Amino acid sequence: MGFVRGKVVQALQNAPLMDPVKYRIMSYEVSLRRSEASNIEVVSTTEVLQTSESEAYDGFIEEETLHRIALNQLRHIKVALVGNPNCGKTALFNRASGGHEHEGNYSGVTVDAKEGVFHFEGYTISLVDLPGTYSLSAYSPEELYVRRFLIEEAPDVVINVLDSSNLERNLFLTTQLIDMNVRMVIALNMYDELQQSGDKLDHVQLSKLLGTPIIPTIGRKGWGLDKLFHVVTMVYEGTENVTRHIHVNHGHILEHGISHVREEIIRNESIRDNYSARFLAIKTLEGDSDIDKVIAPLPNAEVIYATRDKSAGIIRHELKEDPEAAIANAKYGFISGALAETYAPKKTEKRPKTRKIDFLVLNRYLGYPIFLLFMFIMFECTFVLGSYPMEWIEAGVEALSRLARGGMAEGPFKDLLVDGIIGGVGGVIVFLPNILILFFFISIMEDTGYMARAAFIMDKIMHKMGLHGKSFIPLIMGFGCSVPAIMASRTIESRNSRFLTILVTPLMSCSAKLPVYLLLAGAFFPHHAGVVMFGLYLTGIIMAVILARIFKRVFFRKEDLPFVMELPPYRVPTFISVLRHMWEKGYQYLKKMGTVILLASIIIWSLGYFPRHEAYVTNPTEETYKLQQEQSFIGRIGHAIEPVLKPLGFDWKIGVSLMSGLAAKEIVVSTLSVLHTGNGDEIGLTERLKADTYADGTPVFNQAVAIALMVFVLLYFPCIATITAIKNETGTWRWALFEVVYTVLVAWVMAFLAYRVGLLFL
Repeated sequence: MGFVRGKVVQALQNAPLMDPVKYRIMSYEVSLRRSEASNIEVVSTTEVLQTSESEAYDGFIEEETLHRIALNQLRHIKVALVGNPNCGKTALFNRASGGHEHEGNYSGVTVDAKEGVFHFEGYTISLVDLPGTYSLSAYSPEELYVRRFLIEEAPDVVINVLDSSNLERNLFLTTQLIDMNVRMVIALNMYDELQQSGDKLDHVQLSKLLGTPIIPTIGRKGWGLDKLFHVVTMVYEGTENVTRHIHVNHGHILEHGISHVREEIIRNESIRDNYSARFLAIKTLEGDSDIDKVIAPLPNAEVIYATRDKSAGIIRHELKEDPEAAIANAKYGFISGALAETYAPKKTEKRPKTRKIDFLVLNRYLGYPIFLLFMFIMFECTFVLGSYPMEWIEAGVEALSRLARGGMAEGPFKDLLVDGIIGGVGGVIVFLPNILILFFFISIMEDTGYMARAAFIMDKIMHKMGLHGKSFIPLIMGFGCSVPAIMASRTIESRNSRFLTILVTPLMSCSAKLPVYLLLAGAFFPHHAGVVMFGLYLTGIIMAVILARIFKRVFFRKEDLPFVMELPPYRVPTFISVLRHMWEKGYQYLKKMGTVILLASIIIWSLGYFPRHEAYVTNPTEETYKLQQEQSFIGRIGHAIEPVLKPLGFDWKIGVSLMSGLAAKEIVVSTLSVLHTGNGDEIGLTERLKADTYADGTPVFNQAVAIALMVFVLLYFPCIATITAIKNETGTWRWALFEVVYTVLVAWVMAFLAYRVGLLFL
């Protein structure tokens, strides 16, 4: 009757008592009771064959097989996590699904949907962590993304995550989800904070008022999650007795307008499959531009708009305010009424500790020194504490190199293994402890809520450079990696500020540049390495300020709209959260070792190994080894670009290393390691750099060259992944190519100045 792939099954009409339902299938019209219709599952032949235990399909499928497949299809639940920024969604997601998305105590950590799959009570649950959003309006990319996901993907159940300490604000999104008529469970998250505050909430009564079950949870500890997902399965099965559909009452005048617009919308049967007519009516009345794209193609669009305009005029006349503001006020009125019946705040002042800490860290005189002190401690500890395990790993790499060099027969494979793979990858892996320590401090800043305070105190400086405080969070995230930092700029509503933030974010010292700093600062400034690193990070920030100011005047002259930035309460980060953050970054670093850096090391080694110079083959000495390198493929490439870099104090090996950094900045170190692998030497890379000389015996590296090279690496073009992210976020290659060109020019000029000044004073 038409239950085949690619054919439409259309619900036509409900009976007066809502049962049975009339369907159309390939020109047939059939009537099924809801209880019958719920037993039908459409599966493809491919799915049957994949699930069936039979070896061959002979054109006949046993009823038992179909029954089993249908049951398996019904045992899958797609669940979406929806909530305000900083409500603990990602912590809950990580605990529930075993996912590893980073939890940050500030808005904008999740900038795209993340999915995790786990099994619970016989069900397979696909859990989707959506971006944090305050509403389902059309003002920000997050709001549009969440709304479109709920409409187009139609998850089976929505978990609305609420921050227990901010119920009035969080429940605004809940009222909009009620308008959308989604199947919903509320996770009353951070419930421990509500209990500690002394406030009282009758969540059972509130759940009855909202027509939605409410389950207390503590996402970061995993408390209450079993009960939460048990209720999710009950809502999915239709056995949960609290669930009922309610209408948020907006008052007589607004409801009158909503009703009239809805009556015109529901004349279009096709629109009912994907949208709640009431939600469409409310958003149309608000003048939502994205919903206009849905209404415009309808046959009676002009009538809908005319009805909307007439109702909006009545609202403005009677209520003396815009429909969107009136609807928002009505929703908050509904929320206030619900909380008045169920919520009793403690009489004493809330969050005194937060205010006491803020009095110190946000102080007009102490705020900046405290921030700079914290940053200095972070970089000093990264170098000092990381130097011990770094030496142990370096000793292990050297021991492995000696073992391979002494236990293998001479030949290209031995050279590849020792000089290419162990030398290249080993030269970078020694910095793993430093990476972990850096991300330990960044994780502490994010999870405690101090990162949002840093953005707050930097707001005025950001404004001077044409940005606002929200831009500071992506910039600080750039210390970790530029790709997620650029994606985090989506939380900035203003297009000008968003693009401006994207253009200067790569000037921040990402963790991929850290190995270069650690290598050179440790080799040529061993007693002041922490100070040098702090200076480099500070230089990146200063250059971002200067260039943003220039770009603002040249490209983005239009003034930005004002904004509000949330300052979340301070929270003690859990050990598991910090450990997970460190492990994730360490894992990414190790993964890069075994993929991009390994491949790059082999390529660099091959280009330096071929063509073979006859003098080195017959008489392998240090002199003939240098001759071999200079006349190899990579030597020829290096000598071709050497004149451009010579004014900076760089030789051809440094030039080749900088070129290799296009793939990933860690490869700069691995390339230096491969190119400075001497003829049979077993000393570390630091000593090899110090020992490298020109033909006249002059050292290639000195303090001035080291400073210039670190400045160049700090500022020159970002890696391919970052360039791609810039293209994706701006929507054009034009800005991505501009990023490459301007950063290379700025890097050359600043490295030239650093080298010349360094020659005078170092």
